[in-house]
Amino acid sequence: MDLSKVRNIGISAHIDSGKTTLSERILFYTGRIHKMEEVKGDGDGATMDFMELEKERGITITSAATHVVWEDHHINLIDTPGHVDFTVEVERSLRVLDGAVLVLCAVGGVQSQSMTVDRQMKRYHVPRLAFINKMDRIGAAPFRVCKELREKLSADAILMQYPIGAGETFEGIVDLITNKAAYFDGKDGEKIRWESVPAELVEPVQEARAAMLEQLAMYSDELMEILLAEQPVPEDLIHSVVRLAALQQDATPVFLGSAYKNKGVQLLLDAVVRYLPCPTDREIKAKQYADPTQPFALSADPAKPFVGMAFKIVDDPYGQLTFMRIYQGEIDKGEMYVNQRTGRTERFSRIVRMHAEKRQEVDSAEAGDIIAIIGVDCASGDTYASEAKYCTLENMFVPEPVIKVAVQPSSRGDADKMGKALQRFRREDPTFRVFNDEETGEVLIAGMGELHLEIYVERIRREYKVELEVGAPKVSYREAPTKVTEYNYKHKKQTGGSGQYAHIVGRIEPLPEDAPESFVFEENIVGGRIPKNYIPSIEKGLRESLHKGPVAEYPVVNTKVIVEDGSYHEVDSSDRAFQTCARDMFRLTFPATKPVLLEPIMKVEIECPENFQGTITGDLTSRRGIITGSEMRDGTCAITAEVPLAETFGYATDIRSMSQGQGTFSMELACYRKVPASIQEEIVAEKKKQAQLVGSR
Repeated sequence: MDLSKVRNIGISAHIDSGKTTLSERILFYTGRIHKMEEVKGDGDGATMDFMELEKERGITITSAATHVVWEDHHINLIDTPGHVDFTVEVERSLRVLDGAVLVLCAVGGVQSQSMTVDRQMKRYHVPRLAFINKMDRIGAAPFRVCKELREKLSADAILMQYPIGAGETFEGIVDLITNKAAYFDGKDGEKIRWESVPAELVEPVQEARAAMLEQLAMYSDELMEILLAEQPVPEDLIHSVVRLAALQQDATPVFLGSAYKNKGVQLLLDAVVRYLPCPTDREIKAKQYADPTQPFALSADPAKPFVGMAFKIVDDPYGQLTFMRIYQGEIDKGEMYVNQRTGRTERFSRIVRMHAEKRQEVDSAEAGDIIAIIGVDCASGDTYASEAKYCTLENMFVPEPVIKVAVQPSSRGDADKMGKALQRFRREDPTFRVFNDEETGEVLIAGMGELHLEIYVERIRREYKVELEVGAPKVSYREAPTKVTEYNYKHKKQTGGSGQYAHIVGRIEPLPEDAPESFVFEENIVGGRIPKNYIPSIEKGLRESLHKGPVAEYPVVNTKVIVEDGSYHEVDSSDRAFQTCARDMFRLTFPATKPVLLEPIMKVEIECPENFQGTITGDLTSRRGIITGSEMRDGTCAITAEVPLAETFGYATDIRSMSQGQGTFSMELACYRKVPASIQEEIVAEKKKQAQLVGSR
């Protein structure tokens, strides 16, 4: 396989920007399907939304992969969800992709989830194109969306096309490189008709083309010289400069269209194969197995030893389905490969290429491929290689859950089935957590939002035929210190035989809210006051103490512990003694740091008719919300606010009643912030009350 003709791309966007509709059109134009279905329609539903729940709700819940061919280029395509509740699907897809298409609504523009996706793309250094979709909608404003790309995402948005009309008058697009107008004829827009630019658009198109070339000249001295000499610019040079700027992640080329009305999709596919990277264009980040601080050089070369990453896991009736990106080497059906984390050697007995839920058996796959393996036992993020202790690939970022609810089966006999379901979903989704509340004995499930947990409860009901009773949602608060506190703690225990002795001196400090890590351990011990081999035990004891803080037994964050001095005993000191010493010291000292509760603050984005603005902003203020912005767009008001998660439960119903069913909203985690003192007292009192109730039982 010629790797220069392989593209691994994802389609990501805010909710309802048209990602799945765009994927459906791509499948149709590449000949993968022969009839287009709609996300919300009377037919079978979009190909990539294959779960019953996805078809019913008209939303994408899990990312779906497929393989298409366009202009003899092989494209592995992943369609990802838009809801922040399923953000891990986007996270793990972008971790293994080489390029992406950021879809934006021509009316909504850059919305809250667009910003999250932008952050994820930047985290994994994924080059991208932007596609302004829904150009047929009333209020479509592509130039405003480009401006928002520059202002809100700090992207150098370069408009590559000019619209012929907008809203109901949207007819086609002008390619600013060739200076020709494209119209999409035929029942499904499959025939592209190229014409000269309409007379009324000649002037604005010339201005737009000059602006495009001016922006591109920032990335090429050669292009700059041609423009200064006022000579005609060769098309090949423009293409090579656009590709270079996109690959460096400096520029975001912007394309236009309407997936629903079958306009502009083929030109976007041309841009994907022309400007987005192939596997050999990307640097693969790996670490040495023996020393994870040292980088390990990998290349997309089929002749070298195999290295691949299991980035997604799905349990199905035939066994575990493991989605894998192959970074180096190749794999063959029936061969043995080593899981670098567990050291286990496993046989890849079946290799399949995915098309949504359908699969096609293949005998081998090589560097640059995205395939699935049936029947291997591994976890999401595991690295596989042909040799043991070869290397490990950089793992993906997994956000912490913000909401939890208690669940129990309505019928006692279903407890085993519920346990199996929870175990399966926990393996599949790293943001879905399951644990037992030691005090109440309840089974708690935690996730990224109400919708996230609601979908899993519904899946357990449908797939496992288990009815669940779900408790009221609970917020995952955090505890954090506010002042520097010194400690000098000695752990001394004398029993028959050797005793226990450990002594540590140092201080606990608060970390800033935006610190990259929630806990930092530092040791500044000189002169062997505590032997080096006991230091890891001190850190282990401290980390064990972080699970339950003293204020209301919530996890401790934003904490730095420094050990500066101490002492030990030749006979009585041990790893266990220093671990216990650190644990007890933390329990006794942490209350002196004046700890406070932190609560998750959600960034909420609401769209509603103008006449409901006052009611909705008033309601947000009553929920302790802070309005951060509002904008009018053709009779629609877009409001952004920061609201504590505790105040948002049931908001979907409330906003519908306040706006006569016309308001929509989306939200994502913005940060953790200090809880007001009066509310902290209520939370602590409620926690004590629960503990007493459990004690009295």
